[in-house]
Amino acid sequence: MSLPEELLQQIDAEARRRSVSRSALLAEAARRELDRPDRGAVDEAIRRSERRFENAGSFDSAELVRRDRDDRR
Repeated sequence: MSLPEELLQQIDAEARRRSVSRSALLAEAARRELDRPDRGAVDEAIRRSERRFENAGSFDSAELVRRDRDDRR
């Protein structure tokens, strides 16, 4: 694997700061990237939610919170 020298220096500095090896730092970064949600799936979930609420009308969220709080008393 080849990396630009400047990036490699940043990686090494961060590995030293965390007291881990370069390999451990890169493995963790790869795991984190691979575990990220699929952006397309997230976008589709947002679109589904928007479709569900498109006919909900407008409302004052502060008023809803106040009503909920008062109903609990």
